[in-house]
Amino acid sequence: MTQDTALDMKDVELNELDQEKVPMAAGAGDLISAGGEKNGVVKVKLEADGDLGTDNSQKFTGLSKEELLKVAGTPGWVRVRWILLILFWVGWIGMLAGAVVIIVQAPRCRPLPEMQWWNKGPLYLIGNPETFQDSNEDAVGDIKGIEQRLDSLSSLKVKGLVVGPLHVTKEDSLADTHLTEIDPKYGTEEHFRQLLEAAHKKSIEIILDLTPNYQGDNVWFSQAGSATDGDLQKKVKEAMDFWLEQGAAGIYLSGIEKLENPTDLLAEFKNITANHSKQGKARVLLASTDEPNYNSVLNLFNETAVGLLSSRYFVEANTSQGSLGDRINQYMMNADDQWNSWAIGGPRVGHMASLIQEKLLHVYQLLLFTLKGTPVTQYGDEIGLKDLPGQPAHSQGPYMQWDDSTNYGFSSHPLARLSIINMNVTFKAQEEDSSSLLSWYKRLSELRGKERALLHGDFYFLHISENSLAFLRSWDQNERFVSALNFDPDSEVELMLTVSDVPEQCSVVLSSNPQRQEGSNVSVRKLKLAPGEALLLKYPYNG
Repeated sequence: MTQDTALDMKDVELNELDQEKVPMAAGAGDLISAGGEKNGVVKVKLEADGDLGTDNSQKFTGLSKEELLKVAGTPGWVRVRWILLILFWVGWIGMLAGAVVIIVQAPRCRPLPEMQWWNKGPLYLIGNPETFQDSNEDAVGDIKGIEQRLDSLSSLKVKGLVVGPLHVTKEDSLADTHLTEIDPKYGTEEHFRQLLEAAHKKSIEIILDLTPNYQGDNVWFSQAGSATDGDLQKKVKEAMDFWLEQGAAGIYLSGIEKLENPTDLLAEFKNITANHSKQGKARVLLASTDEPNYNSVLNLFNETAVGLLSSRYFVEANTSQGSLGDRINQYMMNADDQWNSWAIGGPRVGHMASLIQEKLLHVYQLLLFTLKGTPVTQYGDEIGLKDLPGQPAHSQGPYMQWDDSTNYGFSSHPLARLSIINMNVTFKAQEEDSSSLLSWYKRLSELRGKERALLHGDFYFLHISENSLAFLRSWDQNERFVSALNFDPDSEVELMLTVSDVPEQCSVVLSSNPQRQEGSNVSVRKLKLAPGEALLLKYPYNG
């Protein structure tokens, strides 16, 4: 065999057999088949040495360094390099300029307004805890009872609880009124501190009601001027300092229309809460009035410059003063940039379900939660709790009804006052019903807290008539919301919302009308509302 023949094909054997591929029982003869190959042999074909010498098999080695430099220096290649370099920089500068133009022409994000905790969600007015929850089986609601129900209150996504008055007092006796002492039937100072701590863990603040003579007809004592008496003012100021130092997030004072000079006195009270705003936590002064006169309420609002709450404004205004929409419009015009608080009813007025028709509860709740300002609801309003018949609301309020157990879960002790007026109205039953008033309340509270348009957006009326109302809430480049309300429980109304900023089709967010499907589109150019319907719509920002 010649050398060329030997190079034509060579067998390259593996130095070692792969033991894992050898059958364990195989004999030596099994490793080689007749005329075959060994297990693990790889054949590699190599070119013969003589083939490398032919002209056809010469390798291309490329240009040498000297040849490359010589070619690169020719005029043609120099021009190509300059052209490529110029194109690169032109493209880079063009992209930079385009980015600058996009940034300059892009719509600017509107600066967010400063928001305090009481601006960000509803406040829940427990008031006197006597009827809210009993913790020690004496048939009297107390501070510990409130703490026991914090999980349920947290599910409502409320930002604060208005609690009290809790202090020791004797009807119409200033000398027997001790604003820094808790009435023993409600608990102790330690119980109050424990409530503060437990509420903070749920991101809920506590506002304490310090209305002095809350058991008397005149909450600021006699008609002879006790409201501006130096002793009374001193007691209130000292009590405010005391409870704010204990950790209360705010002070609530009702019946301010009884004050002889509410403007100056409330300004002093407001300075006290401002001075206690520290460690990143602001304190609030919330004042309310039971004044039914429309103009008097507006004057109080303009003069006091506090978060004024009117418990009668929605339900007792004289019809000669215009429709509900007209009254709201006037109130907001007077407010200008001042923050509003809204309520329907209250401890000395009554529960929402006793003041308006049951068919309109959804309408008024939607109104409260989508107006510009803080909604304030009274305990039980979320389930439609009614006042007991024949009794003043502020002294004989209904017990809160939690479930269908003994005494509705309020207390295991026999109760003196029960009524069938609230039969089957319980928190637990409505919690399990997605179509209930409680579920409606929760959805509205959630939307109010997370949607910027509803939280701090601009407010525009779209429609005002005697029995219907529609308004728009919008903020910068966020989704817009339209509230459409029919206050007539018996008749259908038709709204024609032809404002250019509102598109013809809007999407249903919430409706008290079961015939409407959430997410469906409706035309607002000819919008028909069923009797007593509350409808919340939305549409996207379109630039």
